[in-house]
Amino acid sequence: MTWTQTTIKVAAGWLAGIMLAVIAGIVTISVVNSGPDGAQEPVRAYLDALHDGDGGKALGLLRSPVPAGNPSLLDGAALKASVADLKDVTIGDPVRQADGRRSIPVSYTLKGVPGNTDFLVEPAGTEWLFFTRWQLVQTPLASMTVNVVNSNQASINGVPVNTPQGHGEFQAFFPGVYEASYTSPYFAAPAQNVTLQNSSAHQTVNLSTAATKSLVDAVSTQVNHYLDACAVKANQEQRLQPDCPFYHAGLERVQQGTVKWSIANYPKVEIQPYNGHWMVSPLGGKAKLEAQAQDLFTGLIAPLDQVHPFSFNVTLSFTKDKVTVTPIVDY
Repeated sequence: MTWTQTTIKVAAGWLAGIMLAVIAGIVTISVVNSGPDGAQEPVRAYLDALHDGDGGKALGLLRSPVPAGNPSLLDGAALKASVADLKDVTIGDPVRQADGRRSIPVSYTLKGVPGNTDFLVEPAGTEWLFFTRWQLVQTPLASMTVNVVNSNQASINGVPVNTPQGHGEFQAFFPGVYEASYTSPYFAAPAQNVTLQNSSAHQTVNLSTAATKSLVDAVSTQVNHYLDACAVKANQEQRLQPDCPFYHAGLERVQQGTVKWSIANYPKVEIQPYNGHWMVSPLGGKAKLEAQAQDLFTGLIAPLDQVHPFSFNVTLSFTKDKVTVTPIVDY
């Protein structure tokens, strides 16, 4: 084959074009590899998994070992609720680290409060021979402790969880807000929120369980009924020292048929935790005695009108839908 000057010029043009294409390709690959999108992708995928309540995917992206503890917060409704108020999310540009890794800053608001979380990613091979694939550096989960007074259960983000002997340890994804509370017909604790922003975060929630108003009212009603019944029986039996918390002792001779007991002040019920149980604080009230009494020295008969303070204790027992009050009285 004879190479003419024209042929040589055409070949040179083709060669130059090929070289320019190769250079452009190298530049493009370099730009793509050094750009933010690739390094940001695993962070974006992780945040999407949290919003979807897909704990398995989120755990895989973190490359975190499956936790041995309580998994209640790591999937489904509890997980979705943790990021329900995650807004204004901005995934920042990668920051090159000395070891070739990249730090990805993420800013956001959680329940309206600004927050920041840094994720660390590292190269994980290439795709299509040229493009760097990134993955999150293996990262542990955040955690929280829930302590509940006199309860083996609580609720976190609306999901019931067990708290054996009033104590529970939970691992959780981040960033997220976790609301712990306890509610039952008899006892309740106000909800408390904690925010977990990074893997090293650990928060403790102490739920101060207290008797509900409905329980206090139910106990008060039973106590008052007991005292009223005691007074009625004392009147029927015309006794000054009935089998009740109240009694009368005096030097006068009370006329039979005139004894009339009534409750002047009913006790105020206060229910407190004690040694893993619920106790009613000692109850105190006042009973009024009305009668006709004869003075032993003068023989005169006059009205007797006295108010006697009294005190006693009660115990409580519970079933699923009922509380029973048992008085303890030293006669």
